[in-house]
Amino acid sequence: MRSVIDKDSWPNLVTMFFDQAEKKGDAPFLGTKVGDEWQTISWREAARQVAQVAEGLLELGVRPGNRVMLISENRPEWCLADLGIMAAGAITVPAYTTNTERDHLHILEDSHARAAIVSTTKLAKAFLPAAYQSDTCELLIGIEPLSIGQSSGPQVRSWEDCFSSQPGDVAKAARLAENVKRDELACLIYTSGTGGAPRGVRQHHGAILCSTAGAYDILESDFGVTDERFLSFLPLSHAYEHTGGQFLPIMCGAEIYYSQGLDRLAANIEETGPTIMVVVPRLFEVLRQRIIKSIEKQGGAAKWMLDQALRLGEIREKKGRLPLHERPLDMLLERTIRKRVRGRMGGRLKAMVSGGAPLNPEVGLFFEALGVTLLQGYGQTEAAPVISCNRPRAGIKMHTVGPPLKGVDVRIAEDGEILVSGELVMHGYWNNPEESARTLSDGWLHTGDIGHFDQDGHIVITDRKKDLIVNDKGDNIAPQRVEGMLTLQPEILQAMVSGDKRPYLVGLVVPDPEWMAEWAGKTGKPADLLTLKDDPEFVRAVTQAVDRVNKTLATVEKVRRIIIADAQFTVENEQMTPSMKIRRHIIRGVYGERLDALYR
Repeated sequence: MRSVIDKDSWPNLVTMFFDQAEKKGDAPFLGTKVGDEWQTISWREAARQVAQVAEGLLELGVRPGNRVMLISENRPEWCLADLGIMAAGAITVPAYTTNTERDHLHILEDSHARAAIVSTTKLAKAFLPAAYQSDTCELLIGIEPLSIGQSSGPQVRSWEDCFSSQPGDVAKAARLAENVKRDELACLIYTSGTGGAPRGVRQHHGAILCSTAGAYDILESDFGVTDERFLSFLPLSHAYEHTGGQFLPIMCGAEIYYSQGLDRLAANIEETGPTIMVVVPRLFEVLRQRIIKSIEKQGGAAKWMLDQALRLGEIREKKGRLPLHERPLDMLLERTIRKRVRGRMGGRLKAMVSGGAPLNPEVGLFFEALGVTLLQGYGQTEAAPVISCNRPRAGIKMHTVGPPLKGVDVRIAEDGEILVSGELVMHGYWNNPEESARTLSDGWLHTGDIGHFDQDGHIVITDRKKDLIVNDKGDNIAPQRVEGMLTLQPEILQAMVSGDKRPYLVGLVVPDPEWMAEWAGKTGKPADLLTLKDDPEFVRAVTQAVDRVNKTLATVEKVRRIIIADAQFTVENEQMTPSMKIRRHIIRGVYGERLDALYR
């Protein structure tokens, strides 16, 4: 291993890890909650276990270039397995824990994965029907003991049997890993997709290293990199968390703690005190509503301080600084409401980085006003995935996704499409030369996103190229902007607007369950969505929220009529992707006729 660590010269992700492990030694690396206690694995122990995984896979017949599926919730073994697969020269194929049998079968048959590592019996039982239908997967390894009776498909083994008896020769594994070059394939990440079958994005080692180094550059120059701790919450099978929540912490020499899930996230943040978190906008929207409701219930001074914090935040955003006469009040707010909010975030938080979907600027300004630094970024799985990010030193602009990262070239095509070039760009889609050629043209990644640069070189995203609504008059309308405005209303949890080739927009609205319960309690009606969705009084109440939004929208953006959804959009009903984006084609398949009826 090299004695000098240079983040720009690592040949691959595994060598980066082994170098950092040698440097950090017995310092804590991976943390997970067992019972009531957080327990950690040191860098040294993690390196030994990564070497064991690599040795065990090679002994079991996995060869360099073979694909190995990884199906697990976020936990230390996810990271250890991922690095171990790569250390063996194989290619990790992450899969979502929410995948259906059809999803697993598609990935198996497309990637020709030879083996799979699965965390639990529940996930193994969801995967095995796909494995039985495919003749590619020969080996299934359970992180936890698997209770599945019998298997007529792949050989079933345990993590303990396959890996724990291996010598774990870190020096040998590190020497072997250094033979892997930056342009060699590291993983196949299947895009969840808002439409069509998932495609395997070929992310090479250099792509993830380039994206990670760009993010590291922001942390180092704008915050300083010292004793960092990340709380991993988003699925590691998603490129955003894989790079930002795993490999960025490794590059920083940071600790990674694994959240217990959404219902325990707030408690986990307080308990672990992260310095950095990568999250999706939906989480901020939920937290914003909870904070507002909590403070409104307190009333009095708490409500006054929230109003003043938001007022000063708006002044600071418009003018860049506060007038002298407002500064004493700002100091008071810093010692009271902002201090309490930061305490709820663990007290050490440097920044929360938002990505995966557009962030409504109003939500970002809300958290900035309350003393939480929120950086909106932009990226795609095809770019490993971070392309740009706001940074404090360049001036945070909530309506933008910041300037491109170091080492990333971005230009705007004549039709407004954002094009990206650099080492972070994928080498194409697995087994899909036609789509690869369409997406990668003349050395540029065609993102499918529409945007422009502002006067300071920040990228402004307007919408997805394919999601643009073109009404019957030829006006282009960005649905995500309208939907984002709707979901800021306390009555509305989720929304989708429609109106392609139509005279105006119509909307599908999912009411906020807490608001719905309060409304039902006041009116004496049952708090049941299937009952209320056709109740004229309830529909009028929801429509009032839509009307408030319409007052702020351009004429062509106004939502003229709505229907109430039967249920929330979820990953389970396939109406949302695991990264919390709505799947328009699926939703239209369910509600299309009812939406079309709004034009009659």
